[in-house]
Amino acid sequence: MPQSRITEALDKLSSKKAVKYSVYLTAVVVFFALIFLPPLLGIIIKWGAIQEVLNQQAIMERALNAIKNSFLIALFVAAVDVVAGIPMAWLITRGKSKWLSVLDTLSDIPFIVPTAALGYSLLLFWSEPGGISELFGGSLVSPGWVLVVLLHFTFSYPVVVRVVVGALLDYKMEYEQASRTLGAPPLMAARTVTLSIIKPSLIAAFILAFARSISETGATMMVAGLAFENGPVFIHNMKTEYLETSPAIYEGSTAFASFILIAISCLIFGIIRGFGPRLKMPIRRVWPSFERKLSYSKASFTRNSVTLLIFFAIVLIPSLFVALPALQAVFTETLPNALSGSGIWGEYWQSLMLSYFLGALVTILNVIIGLPMAIIIARRKFGALPSAVLDLLVNIPLIVPSIALGVSLRFFWKETLVFVPELLLLVFAHLAITYPYLVRAMSAAVERISLDLEEASRTLGAKPLGVFRTIIFPLTKYSLFSGAIMVFTRSVSETGATLAVTTLKTAPVVLVDWVKQKMQGVPLELDIGLGCGFLLLFSFIILLALRLIVKGEGRY
Repeated sequence: MPQSRITEALDKLSSKKAVKYSVYLTAVVVFFALIFLPPLLGIIIKWGAIQEVLNQQAIMERALNAIKNSFLIALFVAAVDVVAGIPMAWLITRGKSKWLSVLDTLSDIPFIVPTAALGYSLLLFWSEPGGISELFGGSLVSPGWVLVVLLHFTFSYPVVVRVVVGALLDYKMEYEQASRTLGAPPLMAARTVTLSIIKPSLIAAFILAFARSISETGATMMVAGLAFENGPVFIHNMKTEYLETSPAIYEGSTAFASFILIAISCLIFGIIRGFGPRLKMPIRRVWPSFERKLSYSKASFTRNSVTLLIFFAIVLIPSLFVALPALQAVFTETLPNALSGSGIWGEYWQSLMLSYFLGALVTILNVIIGLPMAIIIARRKFGALPSAVLDLLVNIPLIVPSIALGVSLRFFWKETLVFVPELLLLVFAHLAITYPYLVRAMSAAVERISLDLEEASRTLGAKPLGVFRTIIFPLTKYSLFSGAIMVFTRSVSETGATLAVTTLKTAPVVLVDWVKQKMQGVPLELDIGLGCGFLLLFSFIILLALRLIVKGEGRY
């Protein structure tokens, strides 16, 4: 009874315009104050330094070429991600095996591996002796643009799978089943009905994969080689080459590259936002006999086999290759040293606790401040144009290279509020990086819900909060869970921004330090493998436990 009375009181309170719009306005103010303006103003603060590099023709050509490489790779990888990710999401949500929760959790693993360690893992697997290159008597994929493409596919693939899985779990199969009863084979029903209904989520998945590729720094540096540069690698190289000798050129080139990346990405997002809803997807033409052959037994088995082969051979195994020495470490003194916290392991355990605390805190904060923003965007609460602008601006923190975002945040907070504690600065940085993942996933999920359902609920007397509790939340809870998973895993694995904003060390930063020492000749292979192994194991257990808790209705 007390809970029922509290719910009724909150429902009545939510019906007051002042309260309702205060919640929405607070979400917008928090977004601008903590997420959008700090990294952008950090670039603007250094705007004058751009003048230092505009007359440097060699640097300008190099910057523009790097930016071109960024967009070509990001657009290509995002498209391949969507094509490869849909069958995997379909297998996870429509399959009958009892192991699907494990497969669902495994699909997040590349998102958990620290980005620099992920780049190092792919470099070992594809290019160095001891990996798959051993079978070919030499480097199978040398550092350069091909290895960068493989890397970007590896870490952005889980983003697409996670968004589409949430969409398919929220989606009710009645429409698809109605199509089947009218004679459509499964593939035709999925292509013409299901994918059409979840189109907002497919667009959101493409945007997130694109933005993830554009902004990645640490892992790309590991595999780019000497001859290849994209935007983030260019920024890092400018820091290496000019920070000590000519800080103005470093700051100017960083601000210039970040600004161009943001401007062109916003243009691309604007085009997607404007034309995406009008895109007739999928193709309306049908091929009944051909699609019937592709819908059953052998064709379905082949599709699932190819999907799993791509996932295990190109995504999962290369991602975990860096952790293989963990098995060897179990039988050496490395494991006892790790468990006792002796030597370098004392710092590791402290950093691991900080990573999980930070990931949990950032996830909770994102749900609180991100849900109202998602509803504002999806339901155009402030009008069509303001909501479209907010939808565009939400993506900007995703586009800024993580190391540049960290530098910008440090510029802003340390030059405006010097007293900000480093832990709070770290929270702000991870909020800025992860916020778009939850908003994108939830706004797409809410957009899929017909307004007629909400209107029907209101005509029956439901208040705004009641509509959310009884209509929106039940139909989007799996997308909310997927968004929260992306936020948590992205926060746990973040390296570049953490290095830029604070001296505090999370687990990925410690592992990056070990990788650097190893590349300088210090024998830390077993420690790196075991450190990555612990991080992956604990994250896997947490994610699997969460999935088992929420598993139930919604899985078909």
